[in-house]
Amino acid sequence: MSLSIGAHALSQSDVNTFAEGASLRFAVLSNLAGGGPHIRLQLENPTSVSLPGGEADWAIYFHSVRRIATVEEAGLRLSHVQGDLHRLASTADFAGLASGQTVTLDYRASAHMISYTDFMPRAFLVSGDAEPVVFANTDTEDIRAFVEPIERADQRLRSHSDAVSPATAASRYDANRRVNAVEVSASDVRERIIPKPSSVNTRRGTVTLSGDWSIHYAGRLASEAAFLQAALSGVFEREVAARAGDGSGDGPVVILRVDPEARGLPEAAESYILTLERDRIEIIGRDNAGAFYGAQSLLNLLPARVQDGYALPRLTVVDSPRASWRGMHYDMARNFHGKAVTLRLIDQMARYKLNRLHLHLTEDEGWRLEIPGLPELTDIGGHRCFDLSERRCLLTQLGTGPHTSGSGNGYYSRDDFIEILRYAAERHIEVIPEIDMPGHARAAVKAMDARYQRLMEAGEDTEARRYLLADPDDTSEYLTVQNYSDNSINVCMESTYAFIDKVMYELQAMYREAGQSLGVFHLGGDEVGRGSWTGSPECEALIRGESGLAGTGDLMPYFVSRVAELASHRGLAVAAWEDGMMHDAQQPFNRDRFENDRVLVNPWDNIWEWGAGDRAYRFANAGYEVILSHATHLYFDHPHEAHPEERGYYWATRYTDTEKVFGYLPDYVYANATTNRNGEPIEDLETLLGRAVTPLKKPENILGIQGQVWTETIRTAEQLEAMLYPRVIALAERAWHRAGWEGEKPDTRARDQDYARFVRVLATRELPKLLDGGAGFHLLPPGARVDQGQLHANTAMPGLTIEYSTDGGSSWQPYHGSVAMPEGEVVLRTRLGHNVSRSTLVE
Repeated sequence: MSLSIGAHALSQSDVNTFAEGASLRFAVLSNLAGGGPHIRLQLENPTSVSLPGGEADWAIYFHSVRRIATVEEAGLRLSHVQGDLHRLASTADFAGLASGQTVTLDYRASAHMISYTDFMPRAFLVSGDAEPVVFANTDTEDIRAFVEPIERADQRLRSHSDAVSPATAASRYDANRRVNAVEVSASDVRERIIPKPSSVNTRRGTVTLSGDWSIHYAGRLASEAAFLQAALSGVFEREVAARAGDGSGDGPVVILRVDPEARGLPEAAESYILTLERDRIEIIGRDNAGAFYGAQSLLNLLPARVQDGYALPRLTVVDSPRASWRGMHYDMARNFHGKAVTLRLIDQMARYKLNRLHLHLTEDEGWRLEIPGLPELTDIGGHRCFDLSERRCLLTQLGTGPHTSGSGNGYYSRDDFIEILRYAAERHIEVIPEIDMPGHARAAVKAMDARYQRLMEAGEDTEARRYLLADPDDTSEYLTVQNYSDNSINVCMESTYAFIDKVMYELQAMYREAGQSLGVFHLGGDEVGRGSWTGSPECEALIRGESGLAGTGDLMPYFVSRVAELASHRGLAVAAWEDGMMHDAQQPFNRDRFENDRVLVNPWDNIWEWGAGDRAYRFANAGYEVILSHATHLYFDHPHEAHPEERGYYWATRYTDTEKVFGYLPDYVYANATTNRNGEPIEDLETLLGRAVTPLKKPENILGIQGQVWTETIRTAEQLEAMLYPRVIALAERAWHRAGWEGEKPDTRARDQDYARFVRVLATRELPKLLDGGAGFHLLPPGARVDQGQLHANTAMPGLTIEYSTDGGSSWQPYHGSVAMPEGEVVLRTRLGHNVSRSTLVE
């Protein structure tokens, strides 16, 4: 029986029943249709509750990363709220939705939608004072549960000119053959250290390392020795002895010492010599970090788990890093994943000699660090829910749904952050905190708005304005790339700089308590909405005054200079993303305007046809310290391959696999310009740009490289690690080691051979270590072809297990060599331990 509800609000029971039983689904009708991508929303009602006709007090909210312009169809109005949040409500023309009925609404998305993760989970129903309820069929991380299959070419291609075809079992098989054809010996795997050392001299014989060995160390290396002791004790499952001393005494010994004058030791910081002999392993570092990295190289030679006694090759390693900055940027601001996964990331960074962790602590969607004295930053800015007033939480985004218990909520407490700092320092990793502003600052703006309202209601007018970040009379109109119209800090208010100085002060206090010194303050500076501050009376007054500003175009350099000055007074270097430091499309700000000893920049925009790919060299030539952060190779939020089931955005490049990261050329930036965004080959970069590219005149200002993971589509710790690994390991390889095959025209044959050895070590030694340490990673599905009735399969990482199924995945059999092609549908997957890839159909 259908219960007809009046034109007023639904009861809580009705909301519960409808959301739990109705089906809200989306479908990509075509990305190639005229007028933009064509998407369909369908609402099916098998429940006993009817949605009333006419303009009623109910609404459906859903997350869409593609902005949707207002649409009215079938008596429904679809409109944009803020960010990715959209609202579907009835109009006077709505006929109602009775039990057993279905209503559809077609709309155009602002850009192509070719992947399942272009859609977000946890759409929800609200009505009157009833608590919002998530549609049950969307309350899942399996996006395919509410998105129709994306199978046809017009669904899987971005445009008619898209030259990147979605991966298939057959295309993978052909691509994998190149690496699979390289002969890799057992000694190649046994002796290969990742990242590859500068030189390795291998001698005859072996060294049997066991739990009977002891560690002797110079007193200054107590922390490094304790780390090695714990690691070896874990490997051999028994306590390995360690004591300060010179290594004299009975029994086999691992010696750790620092000796900058040691013969043959490279002059660069972090260098080391590792020597393995029958009863003596010696690690000599130029500094403590060098001794630590020598210990990591020793550990790298070991498998995840061994019997008590493992034969290592006799060898001498002489090693030095190619780059002083070997970084990983982690955005936990958009979606928070917890402290444990952050500590695991630090462990893996240390294992592969990465030494900078750039923590993106604040965003439009969240503020993730407790700041004493400003509780609203985390009480409100650390959580998202359905609260249009934003007095309890930020407006829900990115698939969180309507409740603070939803995905992506949370923050680091002050104690958590201090623990992270100490944990990183013990592993020779410097943590770089980023407070993103003046754009990407909605969480801070809304939190300080709530603080202002609370204190004004308490009659504390002066204190209420102390840290206010928005001008209440600002009428500026803008829309950011992420579809926000209210996320810019007002750069003309003195309260803004009081807020920034307060945050800097509290950050420095946390570092001091952790026994560290904050060295670099990253201000973000990217993607400020065009039109910000044009309607602000505060900015109008500042420009009219004696500030020396001619107009709103001068406000961004004014802001960056003010923040840099605050940082300088606190003894800090300042850093920013490239677009926060550009005077115009071609010219950086004059370096002389900053009194800081160091100003660092992360150039990311090397989408070649956009014309900004030479900014890294422009900044270096202008005197800035540059960290190569290029999106086409170093953005790990992009898919691992071109396929709709792969997670991630693809705005910079259609996909970035481990091999592409491995092949990045830090010393030859323009040599990375092999294809454009469409996947078409770039024959001549200057012809594409229509101008000469900028030569690098000051290579000493390129500090190194950094990987980036942004987390709009990454809601869980498991999803995060699947996007990070194994690409982070390839990043570390290029950050530490300059390969002989690198050049303006790289030796592709030598690169293929090097990569084949690299991935064989990943498959047989490094990925099992990740698994043993509790971390996840991504496996690509196998490649496969059928030839004369025989099924042939291979993997992107030789050494992994391949399985096949003939019953739709209900049961699996190991694949060994070629097998007779079974009858019916055959699917394959890759396995390592309990970690399996998604399955692929043999066509």
